Amino acid sequence: MGLIGLIGDTHGYIDDRIIHHLADCDEIWHTGDWGPEPVETKLNEYKPVRGVYGNIDDHRLRLDFPEYVYFNYQGLQVFMIHISGPFGSYAPRVKEVLKGKRPDLFICGHSHILKVQRDPKYKFLYINPGAAGLHGFHKVRTLIKLKIEEGKVLDIAVVELGPRAKEELSDELDGLFN
Repeated sequence: MGLIGLIGDTHGYIDDRIIHHLADCDEIWHTGDWGPEPVETKLNEYKPVRGVYGNIDDHRLRLDFPEYVYFNYQGLQVFMIHISGPFGSYAPRVKEVLKGKRPDLFICGHSHILKVQRDPKYKFLYINPGAAGLHGFHKVRTLIKLKIEEGKVLDIAVVELGPRAKEELSDELDGLFN
């Protein structure tokens, strides 16, 4: 059995809560919009990382991570891309990939909207972990933990990391100088 930490849209922000919740995971999967390099470096200090680049990621991250990945994890076919388009009305690029491959698990980011839903047309489990960073319109920072075994997702846990509010960042900065 594998425990996966699914995270995205960090936009350069990693805090102790994120690290705490990912500590027991076997791998971390990032859905893009990493932000500056230290996010990748910090996550790699703790666990093996897989990921895709997002629309804000620079050329260096685009060398390290592809636009999308399709891989097998413990018998589960996984497709991950940053921008998928709306649930059920996927972008043309996504539809092209789906013509030739039928994943069991489809993971995306970009919208900052947490969503876990089965797609009746394609018959896969769709997951967007929301956003773990401070940048964006989301109100609560989130990540997801998945238990996977023998080609099946056995458990899904949504982790709320706290508010995205500017006050949270201000409190952390005040703590550094007091």
